Order: sequence, then C-alpha cells, then structure tokens
Amino acid sequence: MIYDGVPAVHPDAAMVEQLLAAMGLGREVEAPQPHCNHWSERDALLITYGDSVVAPGEKPLHTLKRFLDLHVAGVLSGVHILPFYPWTSDDGFAVLDYSSVNEALGSWEDVSAIADDFDLMADLVINHCSSRSPWFENFLRDEAPGRGYFFTVPPDTDLAAVVRPRTSPLLREVETVRGTQHVWCTFSHDQVDLDFRNPEVLLQFVSILRLYLDRGVRILRLDAIAFLWKITGTSCLNLEQTHEVVRLLRTLLEHARPDAMLITETNIPNRENLSYFGNANEAHCVYNFSLPPLLINTLLSGDCTYLRHWLMSMPPAQNGTTYFNFIASHDGIGLRPAEGLLSEEELSTLITALEGFGGRVSWRALEGDERRPYEVNIALYDALRGTVRGADTWGLERFVCAHAIMFALEGIPGLYIHSLLGTRNDYQRLEHSGQSRAINRHQWSLAALEKELADPYSDHSLVLNRLIALLRLRGAQPAFHPNATQFTLQLGSALFGFWRQSLNRRQSIFCISNITDQPQPLNLLDINLIDDHGWGDLISGERYSSRDLQLLLQPYQTLWITNLPNQG
Repeated sequence: MIYDGVPAVHPDAAMVEQLLAAMGLGREVEAPQPHCNHWSERDALLITYGDSVVAPGEKPLHTLKRFLDLHVAGVLSGVHILPFYPWTSDDGFAVLDYSSVNEALGSWEDVSAIADDFDLMADLVINHCSSRSPWFENFLRDEAPGRGYFFTVPPDTDLAAVVRPRTSPLLREVETVRGTQHVWCTFSHDQVDLDFRNPEVLLQFVSILRLYLDRGVRILRLDAIAFLWKITGTSCLNLEQTHEVVRLLRTLLEHARPDAMLITETNIPNRENLSYFGNANEAHCVYNFSLPPLLINTLLSGDCTYLRHWLMSMPPAQNGTTYFNFIASHDGIGLRPAEGLLSEEELSTLITALEGFGGRVSWRALEGDERRPYEVNIALYDALRGTVRGADTWGLERFVCAHAIMFALEGIPGLYIHSLLGTRNDYQRLEHSGQSRAINRHQWSLAALEKELADPYSDHSLVLNRLIALLRLRGAQPAFHPNATQFTLQLGSALFGFWRQSLNRRQSIFCISNITDQPQPLNLLDINLIDDHGWGDLISGERYSSRDLQLLLQPYQTLWITNLPNQG
C-alpha cells in the first residue's frame, strides 16, 4: 500500500501482519465456508435509534431492551441500533469516538445485553467523523493519531465531476499548524472525510471492527461507503479502490467470525448499488434502495408497471448474499435509486403527492449550481395515507399492503420502528431541529406508547398487531427464505404479484396484492396452480376448492396463496 503516491489498497507483507493483529487473527486461520447463507425465513430486523423509546430515570438502551422483549421477541430476529456513539451532529453520524457508547444512551453492557438476545447490527461510520473529534483536533495540530487522517485538496482543484449528496460546499477551509488547508466534507462541514490512502486509517477501522465483534455485534453496516475513496477528476463515487476496501474488510470479518455479516449502505442508482455484491466477495447484503420509491409510487399511483419491470430486472442473489429490503428508515425516501426507473413525470407526480401529505424535499448539488431532489422526508404512515389524488380512508390498508409485499420479497426485511408503530409526521421535532429528516425521527415516551398500544382501536395498536401477525406468518414459510426462488407474475397494472418457491421446492407461495383503491378480480387459472395440491391463502385462512375460481381482491388486499399438500 502506497500513501501519498499512487493510490492503491494492496497491502504489503508488513501491512498484512498489522491487519491480522488488528483483527486479532493469527497466520493459521480456518478459511470460511464459501457461499454460505447465514440467514433464513425467520430473519427480520428492527431499525431504531437507541433513544426512540424513553422512560424517566432509565437509560434509553435499557428502555429499548424492555420494548424489544415485550413486543418483538420471537418475531424479529435482530435489531439495528443506529449510531450509539458520542456525536456532534446528524443524529449520530458525526462520530466523536468510535470506541465508546454515548453516556446519555447507556453503556457497552446495555449494548451487549441486546446482542445476547437479538442479532445486533451496528454502524461502522467509515467515510467521515466529527470535526470536533480527537482525530481531527490532532490533525489540526499535526499530531498522532490524526495526522494525515483527513482528505485535503487545494482550493483551485477542479471538482466539477464529483457526485454530491448535498448542496453544501464540498471543501471547508481550516487553519492548521502547517497552514491553511481545505478538507473534504461530503455531507456537512461537521463531517470531515477520512483519507483511506493512509494505511493508519484502515488499521484504525479494522481495530474498531474487532471491538464491535467483541461487544456482540454480528452485522456491520458500512455507512456511506460509496464515497470512501477520492481521486480528483473523477466522480469520487464507487471507485474500484472502494470496492477493494470492502473486499478486504469482508475477508477479515469472515475469518474473525464466520457467521458475521457485512452490509453496504449505498443510496445510489440501482445498477451501481448491486455492484457491492461483487462476486459474492464484498457485501453479504446490499440495501434494496430502489424498493421504497418504487413501491410507494405504485401504491400512490395505483399502477405497478414500474415496480414490476424493476423486479423482473433484479438478478437473484447468489448463495452467500442477499438483499436487505426496507420501505422506510431514519433517512427519507431516497430518490436517486429511482433514477432511470421512474420517468421524470412520474417522479414529479410522486414528489407533489408526498409534499401534500406533509413531506419535505431534500436536494443534492449538480454541476453549474443546479440541484436535483435527493430524498423526501416523511413518516411512511403519512406517505401512504392517500393516492396521487389526495388523502382517503384506505391509509391503514395501503400501509399494511406495502409491508405484505416487502415481507414476501427475496431478501431480509428491515422494519423501521416508526413503521412498526405507525408513527405520524413529527412537525414539532422538525421545527425544533430545523432538519427535514427529523420529521420521521419521533421519540416516544414508553408510558405514552404503551397507553396507545393498550387501545385495540388506536392506529398504533392496529399497525403493530397486523405487522406482527404478517411477520409471524412469514417466519414459518420456507418459501420466504431470503434466497428462495422468485419469479415475477404478469397480472396487469392493478395487481402486483410474484411467485416464491422454497429451496427444496416443496412449498410455493403466490404473493398477489391489489395495489389500487378499487376491488380487482383475480382468476386462479391465471397463476397456474398445480392440480395435485390443495391451495389456500395464508393471510385470511381461506382455502380454495377449485382452480377455476375468480376471486375479488378488496382495495389493498394481499394474498399469500400456498400449496396445502394434505388437501385433496
């Protein structure tokens, strides 16, 4: 590896020894089994901040554990706790100290207690850290650790080709003991980009990765990984050196803990996103970023054409890799992953509808001072409370339909806590913070939440119970294994459907949803049910006595039609 010269990420012998030592590995390590699936149909993850649920006099991570034990134990296999380290901005993604737990949230013991009962996903915020971190303060003083850790360029560098996720200036001028320098800030001036050309930076993050494994973390999420490597004159996005770093981390990780998983967070167009699978030697999972805008657009427009075409084009993941499916997260509904998939007119109509439901649009910078929509910030329950024609009375059914589709797709589902609870737009938090993303980052009082959940008619109770019921069903179906066969059905624009078949080919499930606000007919002959099986809908429990039946799907109804071998 050469630093301050030709950029490369091929470690020499000395560097190999340092990497092995940082990961706690000896020269004699057993090679992991290739193409091994470390997941099943029983896997589904909750996405949450450490303080999404709070109680007086109790550390939020302890409160979160109580909530998990009470409401999702045995249903959700894992939990992604968003950055729980000391931070200065961006709700945790401007990290001060990677090796500590934010004292306001709890301790490493609280984190490990959750990891004892759930597969824990944690963020490796690898592209940048806080401008008030000890590393950056040492960089300004030209002291170690921190000296040479941050990416700088002269202010007159031509940066026109750089792809930006924000509209803020890319470079920040700072005064150091070595004079004025201009540090690279992809996301904000409080989030200063690290320079992975410096091998010391890589070694630091390998040590951090080892620490997280020792604390019980099983799934490592590489935050904003696509922006990691910079070469001026290029887009500085998805460069080959970035992929090399991911491959290196994957190799070290799976030798340290064979069942550990690496997941890449790359909010970029679909084809580039899929490149992070590599040849089953990079990410175990990639975020399925195109799914949220396409699925929401489908349910708001009442036309599944774009979603169906996309699903048909998606390659099946190789064994040892799979998709991470989600509809909502702590961030907004990303629009970049819809580029090339939705027409400009369709995208404009979608944005207008979401703004009508209270959403806020965030922008990214283009060349020539132009800008383009980057994401829409909105709570999913509000995003689905109507169609492009406006709000209606079908919001709950539309919301459940979205999740029934997502739960059935190839891959592992991830469920944001505010989707699980049917949380609405938080305008007060939005106004208080001045940050658009705050609209979907509500903080629940545990007492207030439990009061809502105790009311069987509250929206929050209805949402939780219906989603939990779907997840329980999903976890019992071999055909919903994340790598089970998937084939898209051709049922017109009003019915969205696909077929799943278990790895042993014994179970089939036809997943069919009415994505409109009008009843829609379905002839069972159109989905080619095999005659020597009984068939029935897992969700409603209805069994079908004949293949020659025409069903009428109510607005936003989903069927999971499966074979029943014991039926005549």
